[in-house]
Formats: sequence, structure tokens, C-alpha cells
Amino acid sequence: MQSRARSLGIRIGQGEPGALNAITDVPGVRVGHAEAWADFADGRRARTGVTVVEPRPGLARHAPCFAGVHVLNGNGDASGLEWLREAGMLTTAIALTNTHSVGVVRDALIVGEREAVAGEPQLYWTMPVVLETFDGLLNDINGFHVTAEHARAAQRVASGGLPAEGSVGGGSGMICHEFKGGIGTASRRLPAAAGGWTVGALLQANHGKRGSLLVEGYPVGRHLSCERIPSPFEQRRLPQPGMGSIVVVLATDAPLLPEQCRRLAQRAGIGIARTGGGTEDSSGDIFVAFATGNRDLPVSDYADKGPLCSEVRMVNADHLSPLFEAAAEAVEEAIVNALLAAGDMRGNHGHAAHGLTSRQLLAALDASGWRPR
Repeated sequence: MQSRARSLGIRIGQGEPGALNAITDVPGVRVGHAEAWADFADGRRARTGVTVVEPRPGLARHAPCFAGVHVLNGNGDASGLEWLREAGMLTTAIALTNTHSVGVVRDALIVGEREAVAGEPQLYWTMPVVLETFDGLLNDINGFHVTAEHARAAQRVASGGLPAEGSVGGGSGMICHEFKGGIGTASRRLPAAAGGWTVGALLQANHGKRGSLLVEGYPVGRHLSCERIPSPFEQRRLPQPGMGSIVVVLATDAPLLPEQCRRLAQRAGIGIARTGGGTEDSSGDIFVAFATGNRDLPVSDYADKGPLCSEVRMVNADHLSPLFEAAAEAVEEAIVNALLAAGDMRGNHGHAAHGLTSRQLLAALDASGWRPR
């Protein structure tokens, strides 16, 4: 059983998590992973995959939700973001993969949707949201090992349980703060007086430098030296530590409008900063937030325009702050969970990344003056 931050007595922030402490605490949200792992005789290794987040059961185009985007640093790529910004509406699943597989995953999601609506009189185009981070150190990224079947497989196994974390799905070959990184998730549930809503985060962590790592505000990275735990970037002629990216998906069941979703997405950057990230030019830091609190929004279909007007609800601005706090805390904790879950990996051409163990993290926290709350 992999350790998570809470199981070690690490209490990040002031809020309380949902039952699973995961993005799937938001009702209806489902997550699925598929890996593309292989070893080749010439020393190449595939260590990559796909992670899919589905906002509601069934096709998202049949039950769209409001959404927003924030880019902290644009050294990354994604599909579907321009229309998401323009329309403020999420009509597809969100997928995470490696930098050179965005296209094949996007196309697979389109084909899968077309097959799902075969025979229905629908007339619409599809712009799936696919986010990426670069796994080219541990993964043979130019071997293009992610296929359409991996995207389909991730969707087939998507469920509402506790998602696997660490070196799974799109996070398979990722590196975080010079440790093995990958997928992490966490959530916060607001008190009833603040609305009782849940904010969940799922992220693909592939960013940060060792010495900058903070946990609960303590400078643990200073006590996790590369002499004790080697960095994957120590070999000559390799990229500098910190190159990479982090992409974040935030979900909430609060009734937020698109601009409020964008503001919620923006707060992911606070959680990244609290763990010592967010300052590298070479990192693509892209965040998407969606809100399922409004239902019966018009379906995405030119042939069915729906009613002239739809009634929607919104959280008043005076009550948004607890949601922003929840987003920042969930992202902060999800990064720590990703680190703890990842484990060691030997990847492409012998490059290796060590996982951060619970024993190592607790020792570094103790050396920093931390005491369990």
C-alpha cells in the first residue's frame, strides 16, 4: 500500500478532504489510466501512457459543464483550450499524456465519441481537451508508443474510486523535483456553512528542482541532497533540473460560471508555489477547472439548438474564497501524493529516477523542524 501525505501525519492547509481525498470525491467524476510500457533490445524503453478525467457519467457533450483555463507559464501545448476559453463550456473528457502524443490521443477521443453517437442525428465537431508534460528522459518519447487504443483503454476503465497515483497513465515517465513524479490527486470538502461543496485536483507532476521542494512549508529539499538520493539530471549533457511541466485538472460540484472556473483554475498556481514550483521558464504550467453544479446546460449539437435561455446558478463572489483555498490546498497535497506514490524507475537508455519514500520525507521534515499536528 503506497503512503499518502495524510497517512504520514502530514496535514496540508486547514481544510478537510473528502472521503477518498481525490478528484473523484466530486460526484460523477471518473478517472482512468492506461500505460504504454515496453523494453527494447537497443536500450530504448517506453514508459508513458494516458490518463483520462471524465466530468460526468456518459458523454460530456450530452451533459456539458462550465469550465475555465489558466496558464501560469506557456512552455507547453494542449488541444481544445481556445474554444474552452471562448465558450466557457467543457464538452469532452480531459486527457493527460506526453508531449508528442497529444495528437493521437485527441484523435482517439474524437473517434470514440463518433462511435458512441453513431446513428444519432447529431451535427457537431469535437475539440477534446488534451494536456501534456514531457517525459523524454525516462521514456522513448520519439518512439510514439502511445496509440489510440491506450486512450480508449483509459476511458474504458474510468471509474469513481480512488485513482491510482504515481507512475501510472500519463504520469508514467514523469519527474518531479528531481524525484520520480507522475499522477497525484487530493480534495477538500467545504463545511456546510460555506456551501458543503467539494473541490478535487488531479495533476501530472513533472516539474521543480530538488532544493526548492517544500512540504507543509518546511524546506525538505535542502535535506534530500543529490549525494544521498541521486538526481536523474546528474549525468553530463542532460537537461537542467526543473525542465518539465505540470498540468492540473480541478473539479467542483459548486455552481460556478465560466469566469469563476477560470479564477478557480488560477489558484492551482498557489498550490504549486507552496511546494516550491512554478518558477522555471522551461515548465508548461496549464490548469483547467470545471464545475458540475449547473445541470441541463444545452447539449453540443448544431441540429438541436435547445431552448432560447437556460437558467443557471452561481456562487456569489463573497463566498468564493473558501473554494479558492480548497483548490490551492488540494493541488499542494496532490503533488506530495504524486511524489510518495511514484517509486523508483529505470527508463530509456538507463536513465533512472528515484522515488521519494515516506521514510526519507519524514526524516527531511524532522530535520527541518516539523512536528506532526
